[in-house]
Amino acid sequence: MTGNVFGKRWSLKRTLLASLLGLTLTLWASSAAIVYVDAQQESDELFDQSLVETAHLLLSLVENEVREHGLAQPISLPMKGHANPHRYLLFQVRDINQRVLYKNDGAPGDVFSPEAPDGLSWTRIGGKRWRLFTLWDERHELALVVAEPTSHREDISSRFFYKIIIFGTLLAVLATVAIWWSISRVVRALQASADEVTARTPNDLAEVSLSGVPSEVHPLLQAINRLFGRVRQTMEHEQRFTADAAHELRTPLAAIKTNLQVLKRARSAEERDEFIAGLSASVDRATHLVGQLLTLEKMDPQSGVTTTPDAGDLADLLREQSSHWREQCPQLDVQLGIAPAPCALHVDSMRILLRNLVENAMRYTPSPGTIIISCGQRDGRSFLCVADSGPGVPQEMQDRVFERFFRLGGASQPGSGLGLSIVARIADRHRAQIRLSPGIAGRGLSVTVTLP
Repeated sequence: MTGNVFGKRWSLKRTLLASLLGLTLTLWASSAAIVYVDAQQESDELFDQSLVETAHLLLSLVENEVREHGLAQPISLPMKGHANPHRYLLFQVRDINQRVLYKNDGAPGDVFSPEAPDGLSWTRIGGKRWRLFTLWDERHELALVVAEPTSHREDISSRFFYKIIIFGTLLAVLATVAIWWSISRVVRALQASADEVTARTPNDLAEVSLSGVPSEVHPLLQAINRLFGRVRQTMEHEQRFTADAAHELRTPLAAIKTNLQVLKRARSAEERDEFIAGLSASVDRATHLVGQLLTLEKMDPQSGVTTTPDAGDLADLLREQSSHWREQCPQLDVQLGIAPAPCALHVDSMRILLRNLVENAMRYTPSPGTIIISCGQRDGRSFLCVADSGPGVPQEMQDRVFERFFRLGGASQPGSGLGLSIVARIADRHRAQIRLSPGIAGRGLSVTVTLP
């Protein structure tokens, strides 16, 4: 079943060895065959040339003998000292009447292949193949026929062939050793990296060592290291998120527990109603905190949640929320400055950003106070601005207000310290810029989000 699902496993080492060795041997065999054929052709040409030169030399000698002795009878020219004269050159001299006049020892008394043409040809003598060369004198009275056994050529070809086989065998052995060593070196580097990863614990996400590995493997290991880095960041993010959430939830849960204990000891309906109201406020705070945590997690880049921005207008968001803000905080003077502010935005997340900015301003602006919510265009870019007349944020603390769970010392208003952190996450998703400045009439805080 495993083989059907994941496919049959194969060996990189054996595949590379078979491929490279097969290619090497194929190239060598092709080259050897071409060299062998060319060498055999060159050898045949040299033998033929030697046969022709020998025939011319013998014919000139025979012509001298004929002038001295005449053509009365055949003359035998024995080749002494050769145990097997049929392995060496044989020749005959015949006249125009096909009468054999001269021959060497071992040559037959009958005419060599009477039908053989002039020049080079092939014939069979004693069941074996011979190379013939027929040459006539100038007066066309005498014909010299020289026969050479092919054993000469076959012996040379055989020796050359065996040398090629021996050389090829040695080459195959050396190539196998060299290719095996090269592949083993690469595989050892990969195995070392695999062993390094295998020996790690689940929490050990340090980078894999790149020392000693071939350059072709670097991209793979670098990709693994980048993956480890992303997993490490995700784990650190999850651990921080869990620790921070547990820390922040401890306060409202403790308040809920306290209110429940006090509620049990209530001595009157008025006290019971008071403790129930406190319990409800603690539950609301915990619910708000959980909602903020979930929103922050969703907006975090590590969550992997991505959406495509749509064309929209910030003015539409301000109009749809304006009545809700005035009802939510009637003791404050909520002013709107709405102008067209078209941009590419994620409507839901931008609505969350706007809600957090406004709720943050309402929470920290004492009554009577003023909040100005505006949008429009400036220098060709759309902006959203929420300004208040509250206590503001000291200059040295402005870089930290976007950290999760950060709250200014002495802050008396309930909150989770996540609002501006969520705003920063959403701004990052929109590639927007956030600028903090003094609020209304130089007091309070003004948060301006400028979008592309």
